[in-house]
Amino acid sequence: MTDIQIGMSKRARRTYSLDEIALVPTRRTRDAHDVNLSWQIDAFKFDTPIIGAPMDSVMSPATAIALGKLGGLGVLNLEGLWTRYEDPQPLLEEINALPADDAPAATRRMQEIYAEPIKAELITARLAEIRESGVIVAGSLTPQNTQEFYQTVVKAGVDLFVIRGAAVSAQHVSSRREPLDLKKFIYELDVPVMVGGVTGYTPAMHLMRTGAAGVLVGFGGGAALTTRRGLGIQAAMATAISDVAAARSDYLDESGGRYVHVIADGSLGRSGDMVKALAMGADAVMIGAPLARAAEAPGAGWYWGNEAHSADFPRGIRTYQGTVGSLEEVLYGPSAYTDGSSNLVGALKRALATCGYTDLKSFQRIDVNVTPYVK
Repeated sequence: MTDIQIGMSKRARRTYSLDEIALVPTRRTRDAHDVNLSWQIDAFKFDTPIIGAPMDSVMSPATAIALGKLGGLGVLNLEGLWTRYEDPQPLLEEINALPADDAPAATRRMQEIYAEPIKAELITARLAEIRESGVIVAGSLTPQNTQEFYQTVVKAGVDLFVIRGAAVSAQHVSSRREPLDLKKFIYELDVPVMVGGVTGYTPAMHLMRTGAAGVLVGFGGGAALTTRRGLGIQAAMATAISDVAAARSDYLDESGGRYVHVIADGSLGRSGDMVKALAMGADAVMIGAPLARAAEAPGAGWYWGNEAHSADFPRGIRTYQGTVGSLEEVLYGPSAYTDGSSNLVGALKRALATCGYTDLKSFQRIDVNVTPYVK
C-alpha cells in the first residue's frame, strides 16, 4: 500500500472507514432462509454473531439474559452501576433524566455517581443471576481493574471473560498498580478471554500470542465516543478489521492452527455497518447503540459508555438513540424502520443471501469497492 507524504518528515497510510466500503455481490443469490449466522468461540456456540457491549445503558443482568436467550451474548460491565449499587435503578433513572442541553453538568453528575466503589460481592451476585437463567455468562473489566477483581469474577463462574479498554496492549504497565501481564494472566485462567481494543496488525498479533480467544477491534463507544477530538486517536474500522484479520491468518500459521476470533467493536450503529464489518473479516460484532434502542435497554433510549464518566478525562457524550421496539424486534423484527435500526439479524441474513453466501466464514471472502460516502 502506497504511503502518502504528509510533510517532509512524516508519511502516512490511507485507511478506510466502513462508510467508504460497499459490498460486491457474486454472480448468484441465495435464499435468506438458508443463511446460517451461527459462530463459536471456544466451546460456546451462538445463533447470531451479535455481542452486547458492556455498557450500563445497554446491558443489565436482565438484558444480558434476554440477549442470551435470543441467540446472542450479553456482556455485563463489572465496573458499572450494577456492581456499585445494590439497587441501581434510581441512579439509572437520574442519568436518563439529566439535562441534554448542559453536557458539562450531566458529566459532572455521572462522575459523582460512578465514584461509588466497585463491590466484589455485587460482582458475584450479578453473575450468579445471569448463570441461574441458563445462558452463557460473560463479564467485562478494564485492564486497570482486572488484577484486583478477576479472581472474584472467575470464582463467580463466568464462562467468558472480557478485558476491554480504549486501547489494550499485551502488557499493561502502571506505576500505581501491579502490572498486568496478559500472557501470564490468560495462561493461569480456566476460561477463554476476549481482549481489546486494538486497531492494527502488530498489537493484534501480540494479543493473539498471549493466548486470547478473541481480539476486539476498535475503541468501542461508537457515536458516543469523542476520543478523536480529545486525544487525536481514531480507528478507520474497515482497514482496522482487515489488518487484524490478516494477523489472525498469520497467527494461525505461526501457532500451527490456533484460531483467534476477531470481534469488531465500534462504529457499528446500523445493520449495514455490521454487515460490512463481517465482510472485512470479523467473526462477530460487539454493539451498543443498536441495542440501546430496545425497549428493555437500561438507558431507556439514552446511550453512554464508560468513557462518558471518566474521572480525569471524560470523552464520551451521552446521546439519545430513542426506542424502536422490543429487544426481539431489534434483533429479529418485524421492523417498521428503513434505516437499519431494527431486525438486525434479518438484515444480516438478507445481505449474505443477496451477495451469494450462506455462512459467515465464506462471506469474509467477498469483494468490496471503495465508494464515496453519502449521508
